[in-house]
Amino acid sequence: MKILIPLLALLAGGAQAADRVERGRYLVNTSGCTDCHTPLKKGAHGPEPDLARALSGHPEGFVITAPVAPPAGPWMVTIAATGTAYSGPWGLSFSANLTPDLETGLGRWSENDFLQTMRTGRHLGRGRPVLPPMPIPVYSQMTDDDLKAVFAYLQSLPAIRNKVPEPIAPVAR
Repeated sequence: MKILIPLLALLAGGAQAADRVERGRYLVNTSGCTDCHTPLKKGAHGPEPDLARALSGHPEGFVITAPVAPPAGPWMVTIAATGTAYSGPWGLSFSANLTPDLETGLGRWSENDFLQTMRTGRHLGRGRPVLPPMPIPVYSQMTDDDLKAVFAYLQSLPAIRNKVPEPIAPVAR
C-alpha cells in the first residue's frame, strides 16, 4: 500500500501534465498563434502554413536587409511572403521562434519568463517591448492557468533551430 499511493499520485500528475499540454494545444490552435509564428509556403492552392516549421517564427534564411519605411497612417503591413515580417510605425518586427530550441527559441525560458512576457508585453518580462502584431493586450487577459498550459504545449513541441532577426527601427519618411 505504501508503494501504491505514490504510484497513483505519479500517474495522476502525469495525467494532469498531459491535460495541461492538451489545453495549451487547444489554446495555441484557436488563438491564432500559427497565423504569425508559422511561416507560409507555396501550396497547391496558394499559401499554406509550413507545418515542418510550425511555430518557428520568421525564417532566418529569409533576410530583409533594407530598412522599410512605415506605411502611411497607423496601419501595419506584412512585408514577407512567409507572413512572418511586419512593418508599421514601430519599424520592422519578425515573428519569434516559439519552439523549445535552446539557442533560438523558448528552450531556456522558464514558465515565469513566459508569464511575465505575456503580462508585461516586454521580452522576458523586463527587456525590449514585444512588438506588433503580437496582441499582448488580448493574451495578457488569459488566466495564469491558460498561459501555463500554452507554455507547457510550446515546450512539448520539437525544437526547431531558427534564429529570428532582431527588430529594425523605422526609417524616416
